[in-house]
Amino acid sequence: MKGGIRLFYSRLLRVKEIGSLSGLLIIIIIFSLLSGKFLTRENFIGIFTITSELGIIAIGVCFLMIAGEFDLSVGSVFAVAPMIGALLGKIGVPMVGAFFVSLFASAVIGYFNGLIVIKTGIPSFIVTLGAMMFYRGVLLAVSGGFTITFMGEDTAFLDALGGKIFMGMRASGIWFIAATIIFSIVLNNTKYGNHVFAVGGNPGTAKALGINVNRVKLINFVLCSVMAGLAGFTMFGRFHSIDPTAGSLHELEAIASAVIGGALLTGGYGSIVGAFIGAFLIGVMRSGLILAGAPSYWYQGFIGVVLVISVIINTKIRKAVAG
Repeated sequence: MKGGIRLFYSRLLRVKEIGSLSGLLIIIIIFSLLSGKFLTRENFIGIFTITSELGIIAIGVCFLMIAGEFDLSVGSVFAVAPMIGALLGKIGVPMVGAFFVSLFASAVIGYFNGLIVIKTGIPSFIVTLGAMMFYRGVLLAVSGGFTITFMGEDTAFLDALGGKIFMGMRASGIWFIAATIIFSIVLNNTKYGNHVFAVGGNPGTAKALGINVNRVKLINFVLCSVMAGLAGFTMFGRFHSIDPTAGSLHELEAIASAVIGGALLTGGYGSIVGAFIGAFLIGVMRSGLILAGAPSYWYQGFIGVVLVISVIINTKIRKAVAG
């Protein structure tokens, strides 16, 4: 009997998402006790809407973190992509075309981030921190600090990205779920996914095995930036406007989502489903604190506490599995 319990416990610990899932359930129970409005359909639809936009970024960030790198520019790219789309739309470019041009621009940003990191050896944290500030400055200069609103009739495509589809749910939720499934399959069931884990775990060994380490990292930088651009467009589809300050702190929340979901800051370990749960947990905390009547500034403090606790739990789980 004891042997069976021990085996079950061991298998449970090997589930990468067990820490984040447990934390999510605990937080849901706490907020449901604090507010009778928490466990309602309307509230969870609102949570999932916010979570979807952050979560799409978190998936790309998690993929890059597993490869051993960071991208702090995703919050700025989140606003850059829809800003390009809005400006192109205002001069008559079809929104579908503006969307793909914007994603291409996002890919170029990611490519140059990765190229600078690879060619110079400067830590990605510093390179992308500089990129974050540069592109945010460009956004403010181009917009004059004002919100850009798309007033054209070509809104069907935007609605397909972030508009309401049924029962108040938005299309961004579908894109979030689809991205989670696709990236999970790529990471866990393909040769490229194995390469990503190998590169993040031990670049020297990966290189000795014939893996092109630089190419894997460069591809992941591009994917991360494109996902941020896609997330920005889902927000654009929700509001049909773009604020040049949109996405501020999303880079840190996305990293927090990945870490809460089990990703290691050192690379080589992580889960896309875990990032999904981590993003949802952050959305739950934001909504729960508001409904509980807590001051808005508590939100960042709670995220910091949950982040530290998550790192401790994930570290303990890793040691228990290894032992």
